[in-house]
Amino acid sequence: MSKILVVEDERDIQDIVAYNLQQAGYEVVLASRGDDAVRLAKLQRPDLVLLDLMLPGLSGKEVCQAIRRDPATATTPVIMLTAKGEEVDRVVGLEVGADDYVTKPFSMRELMLRVQTILRRSSAKGAVPAESSFEFGCLRVDVAAYRAWVENREIELTALEFKLLVTLHERKNRVQRRETLLNDVWGISADVTTRTVDTHVKRLREKLGTAGAFVETVRGVGYRFSETPDLDGADTSS
Repeated sequence: MSKILVVEDERDIQDIVAYNLQQAGYEVVLASRGDDAVRLAKLQRPDLVLLDLMLPGLSGKEVCQAIRRDPATATTPVIMLTAKGEEVDRVVGLEVGADDYVTKPFSMRELMLRVQTILRRSSAKGAVPAESSFEFGCLRVDVAAYRAWVENREIELTALEFKLLVTLHERKNRVQRRETLLNDVWGISADVTTRTVDTHVKRLREKLGTAGAFVETVRGVGYRFSETPDLDGADTSS
C-alpha cells in the first residue's frame, strides 16, 4: 500500500483529498503546517507528497526545498497544489524540485490520475533503463542504482530528472519533442504545458555542470543528447 503525505491547511480540501485517496486504497498522513510536513516526510517516508504552496509555518516552496535537501527524502515525488494559476507560480514549484503540479480548483479525477501516474513511474524505476550503466565523456551513470557522477563528483538528481537524463541518453542524437518527453518521462500529455519540460531541462543542466552541455536545444522543436562527448558548438540555450 502506497503512503501519501497530504499537506494542506484548508480543512475542507484536506478532508476530501484524504477521503478519496483512502477510498482508492492509499494510506494517508496529514499535515496542515509546513514545518510539520518536513518532520513527517522524514519520519513517515511517504511514497508521494501532495503539497500546498501556501502554508503556515513554512511555505510549500520551502518544504519542497527541505525535502530535496534531505538524503532520506530527496527522491520522494512531490505534486504541488496551488491556487495560483499563473505560469510563474507553477514554474517556481517545478524549479524547487516538484515533479508535477495541480492548480486549484481541481477535479478529484484529475488529481487521482496524477497521483497514479507519479506512483507508477516511481515504482517502475527498475524498468526504465535499457542499460545498467554508461559513461559519456565526463558523465558516468549507474542506472540500476539511480546514481550519477560528473568528473567523479556525485550529483543528486530527483527520480524525474534521472529518468529525463537516461531517456535523452538512450535516444542520443535523436531530437525529442517536448510533447514526446511529457508522455514518455512524465507519463502525462498535452494538458500540461511544455514549459514543464523546459524548466526540468534547465534544472538538469545546472546540476550536471560541465556535462549539461550534452543536452542540446533544437530550437523550435525540443532537445537532443549529443552524439559524441565533444562539447564544441553545443547549443544549451532554452
